[in-house]
Amino acid sequence: MLGLGILDAFAREAMLFAAVGLLIGGIDDLLVDLVFLARRSLMPNTGRRALDDLPLPAEPARLAVFVPAWDEARVIGAMLKSAVSRLDHPDWRLYVGLYPNDPATVDAAAAAAECDPRIRLVIGDQMGPTTKAGCLNTIWRAMQRDDAAEGLATRAIILHDAEDVVHRAELRVFDALLARHDVIQLPVLPLIKRDSRFVSAHYADEFAETHCTLPQRCGVRDWEHDDRAPSSVRQKGNAPCCGGTSGWRLPRITSETRPWLQPTRAAA
Repeated sequence: MLGLGILDAFAREAMLFAAVGLLIGGIDDLLVDLVFLARRSLMPNTGRRALDDLPLPAEPARLAVFVPAWDEARVIGAMLKSAVSRLDHPDWRLYVGLYPNDPATVDAAAAAAECDPRIRLVIGDQMGPTTKAGCLNTIWRAMQRDDAAEGLATRAIILHDAEDVVHRAELRVFDALLARHDVIQLPVLPLIKRDSRFVSAHYADEFAETHCTLPQRCGVRDWEHDDRAPSSVRQKGNAPCCGGTSGWRLPRITSETRPWLQPTRAAA
């Protein structure tokens, strides 16, 4: 009986400890929701806006889409063809970062690039795989060379993965908001594979947890000018965020939801 009493006391204390922890975690989540609701009630004009309501610039900006690709032969061709057919903007280029020891991905990307000169293949000097940041920096330098050769300046950079299905209007959204924001983020939605319910549904749950809950302000106003590319784009799951070296700063937050950050940069 003494042993059962000790066990019962230990269980009660453990449950009390767990309940306090859950309460603290719940209050933390509740505070974020309360801040969001208070902001919406005090600033009613910050809700969702339709694409037709966005103020489009008089002169479209040149935009560059970066797609780092290692061992993506199965998806990169379809992704590029889909992007070319979907993107609705008059001035864009799509750079694909590739590796010399990944010929299958190079061949698949090259087949898609033959159909549209706006697709630029960038094969780095290093054997893959390297870090994603290293591949993005290689693409950045290629974009700078193109800008110098053409005497033009790319206004913004958009990051995509090799399996992404791009939204038709995303470049128009970026172009419309660049005058006010230097970093813009868009929601990321999972595509469900009905023949892979376990993996696909788990993936969708992670997206719902990461991208579709607890709206909050998270964007960036301005980056200082620097001729170097950002040295890191850290990725957790499928939610990349911005990083950089000295000379790049991330000031105040401006945007409206929690998905992924799209680093952009003002023309020099």
